[in-house]
Amino acid sequence: MADAPEIMRRLERLPTIDYPVLTPNLKGFEAAVASGAREVAVFAAASESFSRKNINCSIRESLARFEPVLAAAAAAGVRVRGYVSCVLGCPYEGEIAPEAVAAVAGTLREMGCYEVSLGDTIGVGNPAATRRMLDAVFRRVPVEASAGHFHDTYGMAIANIQASLEAGVAVFDASVGGLGGCPYAAGASGNVATEDVVYLLNGLGIDSGIDLDALVTTAEWISAKLGREPASRVARALLAKRRKQGCDT
Repeated sequence: MADAPEIMRRLERLPTIDYPVLTPNLKGFEAAVASGAREVAVFAAASESFSRKNINCSIRESLARFEPVLAAAAAAGVRVRGYVSCVLGCPYEGEIAPEAVAAVAGTLREMGCYEVSLGDTIGVGNPAATRRMLDAVFRRVPVEASAGHFHDTYGMAIANIQASLEAGVAVFDASVGGLGGCPYAAGASGNVATEDVVYLLNGLGIDSGIDLDALVTTAEWISAKLGREPASRVARALLAKRRKQGCDT
């Protein structure tokens, strides 16, 4: 995150788009605000082992670090989004109890986070486990203040989003081309591809306001810059279709 201020300075910001910045502590928050951030994010974990590996402190200590960030944000009129990692599994502890997820998510909400994103960081979840986790979280966090964050390591991200939609969740994190990963989880893929999510929503008759064709073009561009193929099945299928149509004309 060392280059976040430079990125914020160079961004051509659109008035209808939010540009949240991850802020692990008060120092990070102050740097983000100095760079023009009007929304920040704090991130905790539902696994003690993952918390210590990822941010070098316990869950309790991480939440204590966020208290001055939330206070400073409230004073500055800056919105704060909360993230919870390892909500469906941990590379060190295995399955995570839904009640443990609910405890962390509820604390973040009570501290002032307007929304809490629930992350299947290593992508081991399935729809049944997702519903059990959400049922527990909803006892502490309103459904309208909950969001989903699913990685696609085992190909279950879209199925988990479908289950979350059926439970009432309406906000999901996604990554163009399926970029990303986790350095502490061997084999973990990136976040669910935005193209796959938009394709699902289109099929369900839900208007996301996103142009799927333009999105696929963007995924192709960024993937080429990184020397890789898009992780999205939808992007690969539509790109292959475009190439075939180009050959036929």
